[in-house]
Amino acid sequence: MVVPLGSVFRVVVCVVLVVVCSAVFECDAQLLPPEEVDLLNTIAKRMGIIFWNPGETSCKEGKGLNASWGLGIMSNVTCNCSFNNSTVCHVTNIQLRGLNLTGYFPDEFGSLTYLTEIDLSRNYIKGPLPTSLAQIPLTILSALGNRISGAIPKEIGNIRTLEELVLEDNLLEGALEPNIGNLSHLKKLLLSANNFMGTIPESFSNLKNLEDFRIDGSALSGKIPDFIGNWTKIRRLDMQGTSMEGPIPSSISLLTNLTELRISDLKGPSSNFPDLQGMNTMAFLIIRNSLLTGSIPYYIGEWTRLKILDLSINGLTGQVPDKMGDALDYMFLTNNALTGAVPTWVTSSKHHIDLSYNNFIGSSPDNFSCQASQVNLVSSYTSRQNKSLWCLEKDLSCSAKAQYSSLFINCGGNKTIIDGNQYEEDTSLNGPSFFSSSSSFGPEQWASSTTGVYMGNDIADYIAEYPYIMNVNGSGLYQTARLSPWSIRYYGLCMMKGRYKVRLHFAELQFSDDETYNGLGKRIFDVSIQGNQVLRDFNIAEEAGGVGTRIDKDFDDIYVTGSTLEIHLYWSGKGTTAIPHRGIYGPLICGIAVTPNKDFGSTGLSVGAIIGIVVALVVLLVLIILVLWLRGFLDCREVEDSELHGLDIQIGHFTLRQIKAATSNFDSVNKIGEGGFGPVYKGTLSNGTIIAVKQLSSRSKQGNREFLNEIGMISALQHPNLVKLYGCCIEGNQLLLVYEYLENNSLARALFGRDDQQIELDWATRKKICLGIARGLAYLHEESRLKIVHRDIKAANVLLDKELNPKISDFGLAKLNEEDNTHISTRIAGTIGYMAPEYAMKGHLTDKADVYSFGVVALETVSGKSNTNYRSKEESVYLLDWAHGLQEQGHVLELMDPRLGSYYSEEEAMRMLNLALLCTNPTPTLRPPMSSVVSMLEGKSALPAPIIRCTATNPDPRFRAFERLANDSQTNVSTFSEDNDQVPGSMSIQGPGIDSSAYFTSKDESPSSEITLLSAI
Repeated sequence: MVVPLGSVFRVVVCVVLVVVCSAVFECDAQLLPPEEVDLLNTIAKRMGIIFWNPGETSCKEGKGLNASWGLGIMSNVTCNCSFNNSTVCHVTNIQLRGLNLTGYFPDEFGSLTYLTEIDLSRNYIKGPLPTSLAQIPLTILSALGNRISGAIPKEIGNIRTLEELVLEDNLLEGALEPNIGNLSHLKKLLLSANNFMGTIPESFSNLKNLEDFRIDGSALSGKIPDFIGNWTKIRRLDMQGTSMEGPIPSSISLLTNLTELRISDLKGPSSNFPDLQGMNTMAFLIIRNSLLTGSIPYYIGEWTRLKILDLSINGLTGQVPDKMGDALDYMFLTNNALTGAVPTWVTSSKHHIDLSYNNFIGSSPDNFSCQASQVNLVSSYTSRQNKSLWCLEKDLSCSAKAQYSSLFINCGGNKTIIDGNQYEEDTSLNGPSFFSSSSSFGPEQWASSTTGVYMGNDIADYIAEYPYIMNVNGSGLYQTARLSPWSIRYYGLCMMKGRYKVRLHFAELQFSDDETYNGLGKRIFDVSIQGNQVLRDFNIAEEAGGVGTRIDKDFDDIYVTGSTLEIHLYWSGKGTTAIPHRGIYGPLICGIAVTPNKDFGSTGLSVGAIIGIVVALVVLLVLIILVLWLRGFLDCREVEDSELHGLDIQIGHFTLRQIKAATSNFDSVNKIGEGGFGPVYKGTLSNGTIIAVKQLSSRSKQGNREFLNEIGMISALQHPNLVKLYGCCIEGNQLLLVYEYLENNSLARALFGRDDQQIELDWATRKKICLGIARGLAYLHEESRLKIVHRDIKAANVLLDKELNPKISDFGLAKLNEEDNTHISTRIAGTIGYMAPEYAMKGHLTDKADVYSFGVVALETVSGKSNTNYRSKEESVYLLDWAHGLQEQGHVLELMDPRLGSYYSEEEAMRMLNLALLCTNPTPTLRPPMSSVVSMLEGKSALPAPIIRCTATNPDPRFRAFERLANDSQTNVSTFSEDNDQVPGSMSIQGPGIDSSAYFTSKDESPSSEITLLSAI
C-alpha cells in the first residue's frame, strides 16, 4: 500500500512537535521564582558571597549555589520542588559554614517565606539579629562563632516552629529574652560565650522539650532555678563559668535522661552532693568548684556509661569509690578532702586519673614514680611515710638540701638561651592528668602537671606551635606554648627561702589576627602564684594588643617560705570554646623566668664566723633553759591557777607536744595574727588537718577569764557561721585554743588591709557575708540552747573560709543573756566604733548591742570603708554619721564601694544600706531582732520605712565625745602586727572594770593613759 506523502509529512511534524513540547516542559519544570532569585542575589551581595550565581534553574543539583571545601567549610542551598505539580521550587535550607562571610545579617532572609533553616556558623557577620526572621517558619537558626551583637530580639520568641537556636561565641548582651520561653518546640538552646547578664527568666520553665541547654561563660547571676526540673527531656546541661549561685536545686534529680552535665564555679553556700541516682545513662559528669560537701555517692561507681568524672575543687570527704564502670576514661577529683587509702585499681589503671591535693594516708602506691605518670597524686598524702616519694607530700618538700635560686622554662618548647639565661626544655606531650619532674643536675629542680580534657575534642594537643615567625627579641620563646583545657601547674623545687621575681611569658598562638572567624576566639583564664591570685580573667591577645604578640607579666616579692614555688594557671569556664573549632580554650603559657630579688642572697659570713655564732647560740640557749628551769617555767605540772584548777572541759584535748609539732614550735613564719588574747598561729596536725592556734599572751590581763569564757561559750555552739573549736591545751603555763583554720583570714583584712591582702569581693559575695553574719547572730540570740550576746562583733572578728563564707569568732567577751532579763549591767568591753551607745555609756547590755554592731559591719562591707576612718583631716566623720547624712539627702547609694563599679543591684544595695542604718538606730527598741534581719536580707519580709534621725543636735553629748575619742585614738596607734586583722583607727578599750579584746602598742602606753581614756567617756 502506498502512503501519501502528505500523511508522512504530517506524522513527522507531530513527532517533532511532541519532542519540542517535551523539551519545553522539561525547561519549565522545577523553577525557582524570580523574586527568590533576586533575594538570593541580594543576600550574596550583602554577605560577600562571590561564588553564588543564582538563577531560576539553581535548584536543580544546586547549580550556582552549592560548593564544599572540606573541613566543615561549605555552601549548601536546599530547595523543595514539590509545589505546583513539581514545577515550582522554594528555598528551604541555607547553610553557609566556615566561609568568613562579612557584613550584616541580611534582613532579606525574612522574605524567603519557605525557609526552615539558616546556618551561618563560623563567619564574620556583625550587627543584630534581624527581627524579620519572625516572619518565616524556621526550625533551625544557627550563627555560632560570629560578631552578632545587641540583645536577642523579642520577635525571635514568636518563631513557634523553632527547634534549634544556636548563638554561641558571639557578642550578644543584656538580659536573656523572656519570649524565648514561648518556643514550646525548642530542643536545642546554645548561648555560651556571650555577655548576658541578669538571671535565667522564669518563662524558660516552659521549655519542656529542651534536650540541650548551654550557657557557659556569661555573667548570669542568681540561683540555679528550681524549674530546671521541668526539662525532663534534657540530655545535655552546661552552666560553667557564670556568676550563678548554688546550691544545685534538688529538682535536678528529675532529669533522668541526662547524659552530659557540666556545672562549675558556683557562688553561694556549700551544699551536699545533688541527688543524681536515677541518671544511669550519664556519660560526662563535671561539677567543678561548686561548693559540694559530703562523700562521693556510691552509685556513681555503678554507672556503666560514665566516661568522664570531674568533681575537682570541692569539699568532698570520704574515700575514692572502690570501683568504677568499664567505660571510664578520665577521672578528676583534685583539690578535695578525700581520705583513706588510694584504691589499687587507681594506681594500676590505664585511665587518666588526677587525685592530687587530697588527704590520703598509708604507704605510697606500688609502682608509682614522681618522674612521669598519667595518674596524678601530687601533694595528696597527709602523712610523712613517703619520704622516698617527695611528690606525694604536702608542699612538695625538697628531698635534699634546697639549692636553687632561679628557674627558666621554655613551656612547650626546646632548650634555648635568651638574654644569657638557659630555658629548660618542656616538650613532654603531657595529657589530661599528667605529672612530670625534671632536673639538670642534683635534686629535682622543677615539675609540671596538666589536668583536664577538652570538651568536644578529647584528642586536642597540650602543646601549641605558632605557624609564623615572630620578629621580636627572644622570639624562640614565643613560638611554642604549654596549654590545657583546665589546669596547668609549674613547680619550682628545692628553691632557697627568700623573695623572688616571677616573669610569665605569654603570646596567643591559636587564633588569627584578621577579619575571619579564626580571629574571634577569646581565651580567658586566671593565674595564681603561691596560692594568691595574680591575674583574673586574663586575655592574652587583648592584653598584648594582638595575636602572635608577646606580653610579659612581672610579679615581684613572691616569697618562698618552704622550698617550693607554685605557679597555677586555670580556666574558670569563660571565653570561647569552639573557635576556630571545638577544643580551643583554657590556659596557655610560653615561658617562665624566676630570679631572686635584689635583696636575696647569703649573709656572706665565713665558715669560722658561722661556727662561732652557732657555739655562742648553743651556750646562750643552755643558760636560758637553766634560768627557766630554776624559775619553774619548765615544770611539767599542771597550772595551779584557781580559775583553771579542776576545770571539766567538754571538748577535745591536745597535748603541748602536738601543738608544737603542728606549728613548728610556734615559728614566727606561721603567725597569722594577734589579738588581746595573744598571738594566733597556723598549724597542721599529723592527720593533715590545718588548724589555727590561739596562744594566751603573758601580757593579757584578762587572759584566764577570756580563755574560760571562750571555751565555755563556743564548745556549746555549733553553726555553719560560727568558727569551730576543735579543742584546747592546758599544760604547764600554756593556755591554747585550737580552731578550724580559715583560709582567707578576716573580713577586716579583706576590706581594709594592705593592697596585697585585700580580696576582690563582688556584690554577691558581700551579700553572702552579711547574710551569714546575720544567721550566726540569730542563732546566738534566739536559736541556740544558750542565749548569748557576743559583745564584740566587728569586721576583724568575722573570719572567711576558702569559699568566703563568714564565721563569727572571738567569744572571749561573750555573755549569757537570760531570757527574763531586760538587760545585763556589765563592765564595758568591745571596740570603739562598733559599740551600741546605750552599752558604751551606761553598760546596759542586750542582744540589741550585737544588732547595732552588725549594722556597722554591714555598712563597712557594702561601702568598703572602715567606720573609724577619717573623711578629711579637717573634719573627722564616722562612716555611720556620713551614712545617716546621705540617707537624709536621699543619696545613700553614694556609700557603695567604688570597687564594685556598676556590678550590683541597686534595689538590693538600697535594702542592705537601709537595713544597716535601721540596725544602728540609737534607740535599742527600734532595732530589729536578728531573725528579722535575716528575713529582710533574704527578701522574705519587707524593710520598714527608713527612720531619719535628727543630726542638728545630739541628744547625748557624751556619745559624740565618745566618737571624737575614737577618732583621736588613731593618732596614738603607732605599731601593730602586719598580719593583725585590727584596722588602724579601730580600738578596743581596756582598763579598770573593762575587758580587752585587742592589743595595741602606743607611744605612751601606761596605766595612766588607760584611766584617761575612761574619764573621757
